[in-house]
Amino acid sequence: MKRFKAIILMILILLALGGLGYVSYYGVQNSGSVHDIKLGLDLAGGVSITYGVSGDGTPSQEDMDDTIYKLQKRVEQYSTEAQVYQEGKNRIDIEIPGAKDANAILEELGQPGNLYFIREKDSSGKENYTLGTKADGTYGYVLNNKTIEQLKKDGSIVLEGNDVSNAEAAYQNSGTAGNSEPVVSLTFTADGTKKFADATTKAYADGESIGIYYDGEFVSVPNVQAAITDGKAVITGMSDYDEANNLASTIRIGGLKLQLTELRSNVVGAQLGSNAIHSSLIAAVVGFALVVIFMVVVYRLLGVAASIALSFYCCLVVILLSAFNITLTLPGVAGIVLSIGMAVDANVLVFARIKEEIAAGKGVKTAMQLGYQKALSAILDGNITTLIAAAVLGLRGTGSVKGFAQTLALGIFVSMFTALFVTRSISSVFYKLGFEKEFWYGKAKDHKNIPFVRNRYIFYAVSIIVICIGLGTMGFNKVSGRGYMNYSLDFVGGTATTVTFNENWTTEKLDSEVVPKIESTTGVKSVQVQTVSGTNQVVFKTTTLDVDQREAMNSMLKSDYKVSADNIAAETISSTISNEATRDAVSAMIIALILMLIYIWVRFKDLKFGASAIIALGHDALMVVTCYALTRIEVGGTFIAAVLTIIGYSINDTIVTFDRIRENQHLISTDEQRSELIDHSITQTLSRSLFTSLTTFFMVLTLYVFGVTDIRNFALPLMVGVISGTYSSICIASPLWFDMKKKRKKN
Repeated sequence: MKRFKAIILMILILLALGGLGYVSYYGVQNSGSVHDIKLGLDLAGGVSITYGVSGDGTPSQEDMDDTIYKLQKRVEQYSTEAQVYQEGKNRIDIEIPGAKDANAILEELGQPGNLYFIREKDSSGKENYTLGTKADGTYGYVLNNKTIEQLKKDGSIVLEGNDVSNAEAAYQNSGTAGNSEPVVSLTFTADGTKKFADATTKAYADGESIGIYYDGEFVSVPNVQAAITDGKAVITGMSDYDEANNLASTIRIGGLKLQLTELRSNVVGAQLGSNAIHSSLIAAVVGFALVVIFMVVVYRLLGVAASIALSFYCCLVVILLSAFNITLTLPGVAGIVLSIGMAVDANVLVFARIKEEIAAGKGVKTAMQLGYQKALSAILDGNITTLIAAAVLGLRGTGSVKGFAQTLALGIFVSMFTALFVTRSISSVFYKLGFEKEFWYGKAKDHKNIPFVRNRYIFYAVSIIVICIGLGTMGFNKVSGRGYMNYSLDFVGGTATTVTFNENWTTEKLDSEVVPKIESTTGVKSVQVQTVSGTNQVVFKTTTLDVDQREAMNSMLKSDYKVSADNIAAETISSTISNEATRDAVSAMIIALILMLIYIWVRFKDLKFGASAIIALGHDALMVVTCYALTRIEVGGTFIAAVLTIIGYSINDTIVTFDRIRENQHLISTDEQRSELIDHSITQTLSRSLFTSLTTFFMVLTLYVFGVTDIRNFALPLMVGVISGTYSSICIASPLWFDMKKKRKKN
């Protein structure tokens, strides 16, 4: 009877997996499938919009930078991977991946938000606005043939968006019994409070109104009932709470300093081409197969259970990526790769414990129960510390950093579910099916302790030498005039050359035929390609080209492809990763490290655990930087993702070793015993560290082998980081803790 129930359960598990597989591929009601996942500009293209700055003269760089940063925050409502950068001296480009309808985006985005509070009458007594027919044909408040610039000059604009410190959606009593209406509640800055107090005092005395003008039209024109001196106001006239919430969210970003006008909008093709997606899918399949083979060979029946659970994991991640409308780009792929490694890691932790309990003489059933119980703390601590980093990066980061954080957090939750519940359930069913002998599960072997602590100075020296080589290479590159590292357009900007060919070109054909000629003609080492849907236009983005390089490129296009001079236009573009975005990423990482330090301190009741873990993370980050310096791989948006991936991976690995030290340290009292304890704990967890690293390495290796050039340049530093993270967890972090404890005792 017990075996019959187990057979029914196994059939139900396999049917559930089949159902999830069906949904992840075909979806339900046009949602939830792998085909519905939003892909980033690098993988699938999207919408490109160019705005020009209105008015005479050239805007200051400070105003351009401020506007770009605020637009970046605003367009993230469409995609976390949206890019905003400067073109020429007075144009701003917005690229929104995954979007295909430029008109819909423009309609929703509208005139990039400018918020103004406008007096009813100007200084001469003439009305600034009256009721009339608006541009869309409806009846409402309109400006009386006055532009914003005129209103600024005569003092009719009393406040702007920069005077608002906060905006929140709320409800207020509408005056009708029991009814309330959605509003936007505003709080002004100190300067804004004074300006608004002065303006409302005058308006109340004159019996006038102050119109609130946003995105090209009045959203509210309330009569001033009293002087408002407390620095607060409300915008009424919202149709529902969602409208109020959306307006409040946009106002919080801040009013733009510049008035913008749409110049053009296009649908652009994928930067990496369709081959990138195809090759990534092949890499995923091959990597998954290698992981399954490895798990089955090493862990036997438990490996089979883990492989089935990993299939559940992959299906669930696909469905949730689609359900949450997460845009997937290369940094997002990194987050998924890391979370797959962590999904396998949780299983490996449990399986290692089960094999230890069997070796200690426990029965298989008891060993399985104890294995999950004893591995739980390490699994929770490792995932929570990584989740802390993901949460902070998601809240404070921008662009690719936020995209990485979203996929990583999603993967952590799903991996914990599949490891702690799905794998456990499948293992239990296997046992009930009659697989009760130790042979099916394996038994841990006794290993002689490896003297990690005694050899720690050798490990320290190796790390210092490698890092010094990296720093020295960066210095040599700088002196040689090549820059510390090979920075890409993402960081330093460059030149965008728009070419209208006489025929339509695919991205793959451009990459194989035109790009090599541009590189050889101009001497640049990397060219980004964007096709414009529905046209023969192609945008080639390179590092900054001087006059000679531009002329050489133009001559090549004319002679080889019969492109006329009128169909070639070059513009200087700024970096897509602004200084503000970089500062956001750095500050987010610092906050995340501090929070991880606090968490480890509290959980392990020893600040030195946290300190040694953070130092080990710094070690791994420098190793990745060394890889970029030595190989001269382009440092772009994926550089940030690579560093974050390795930090997330390494902290999880380090926590597992620390957890075993914490479990064993009640047995020690002297430095000599502590040294033996560390060696014993590392040796106990060594196979788990190596096996997890191998499975993660397999996934990244397949990306390197099968991926296109950009993906390979991303995968190589990840492979170096996986090796470095494993090395630091085993050879650096725990010996550092030993030295810190030893120093405290001497003091």
